[in-house]
Amino acid sequence: MQELLLEEEKMEQESTGSGSSKFSSLQWVFKVKNMAWEAYKSKPFSHWVLLFLSSLGMLVAFPASSLLSRVYFANGGTSKWIISWVAVAGWPIPALILFPMYLFHRTSPTPLSLQLFCSYVFLGFLSAADNLMYAYAYAYLPASTAALLASSSLAFSALFGFWIVNNKLNASVINAIVIITAAMTIIALDSDSDRYPYVSNSQYIWGFVWDILGSALHGLIFALSEWVFIKFLGRRSFHVVLEQQVMVSSCAFLFTTIGVIINKDFQGMASEAKTFKGGVTAYNLVLIWSVITFQLGVLGATGILFLASTVMAGVLNAVRVPVTSIAAVILLNDPMSGFKILSLVITFWGFASYIYGTSTGSKLP
Repeated sequence: MQELLLEEEKMEQESTGSGSSKFSSLQWVFKVKNMAWEAYKSKPFSHWVLLFLSSLGMLVAFPASSLLSRVYFANGGTSKWIISWVAVAGWPIPALILFPMYLFHRTSPTPLSLQLFCSYVFLGFLSAADNLMYAYAYAYLPASTAALLASSSLAFSALFGFWIVNNKLNASVINAIVIITAAMTIIALDSDSDRYPYVSNSQYIWGFVWDILGSALHGLIFALSEWVFIKFLGRRSFHVVLEQQVMVSSCAFLFTTIGVIINKDFQGMASEAKTFKGGVTAYNLVLIWSVITFQLGVLGATGILFLASTVMAGVLNAVRVPVTSIAAVILLNDPMSGFKILSLVITFWGFASYIYGTSTGSKLP
């Protein structure tokens, strides 16, 4: 009899524990739902529209620009400086959006102090260097591989955001950094499966190195851009996003143009277009669409930094990695080995850990 009572008590405890677990899960769902609703109500509707458009710019325009870079090199393009120049040649696009805001919305330009000007120049120099590093990466690596390596920018965004703008780090974020680093190591171990025949071993290795360095610099630019908003611009109106975009991109354009002139790559564009697969028209279309998509992608990233934080910019920048990889396999017939698929799965795991960590340990919009 005593044994029967003990058994019933044990079953009751298990049942209560199971019910408690279900109740805790429901509580967590309701808590997240209430937090999301409170966050939505705390901002005007225009904020969420701009946030959606900025996110779209990062998740569509950035992958498109990456694929176009690969198309340029795969079809006969050879100049790393030209593809870097194209990345910033669209700086008048945000200017065309900004000037009507001054005229019709009674918005006045932000006073240009010496410190703010120096910040723009420094960010422009870093952006020019970053674009050149990525150009070398896409010259030697398949787009899917380059995109997976670029996911390391998530880790660098988290670290630089922690050091520069005091974004929080917790166990989940650190776990994500370790996981994504492991995914990059898997790609390195599988380097022979996706190397193009015309790319030497040293070129492949350098493409790998430049991609990682470019991702590190990308994370630094994210953190410094948010610091400029906090320190000098504030979050008064969306026009400061366009101002920063115009100034930084124009400075990067100046630095890159000097490099193109010194390297004498402008003179080689005509002959390069003639030998380009698809002809001069295809060559011009690739460069024109690269100009547009690069600028829209950077504008979207800058908008995310203004409307949210380095954290969310890092998350979206990471989410675009699998989008680019999958699109490269489908559209460009990139090789997709078992190791690369494993790396992609592990990267997804790292993203999930990062998003969970930032949603519980940092302030999102």
